[in-house]
Amino acid sequence: MQFLAAFVTLAAFTAVVVASPVAKDATSASIVSDAEMAHWIATTDAELTFVGELPNPLAKRSAQTTTVTFCTKSVGPICGGTCTVYTGGATCLDTLGTACISATKDVGFCDESECNGDCSALSQCGTTMASGFCATPNTKSILVSPL
Repeated sequence: MQFLAAFVTLAAFTAVVVASPVAKDATSASIVSDAEMAHWIATTDAELTFVGELPNPLAKRSAQTTTVTFCTKSVGPICGGTCTVYTGGATCLDTLGTACISATKDVGFCDESECNGDCSALSQCGTTMASGFCATPNTKSILVSPL
């Protein structure tokens, strides 16, 4: 009987440890996994426009592919409105009217078009939002890195 009680206690403790989510590093709160991005795309009520390739983490060279979602509205911690989802390699995206961004890899966001002006890294997001987004008011372009 004591063995059974000890086993049940150990099993319960193991289940809690295994099932406990790991907190994300605060410096990369707006960099999400492919699965997190796919979940947001599947469940959002935002109006979506897809540019580039369709997100597919199983595609050849997917390690060199970045998915960036940028939207026109933010209300409190929620990012939405009209959103564009870019999936592809290195480029500079002109994104006039962007209020918030999320990406599967670190990207730069700039306050001038053609990736000029003052730029910041998404990994250094100053104001994190729900679902892995970062508040980026006045963003006019996004620099997607090849790495």
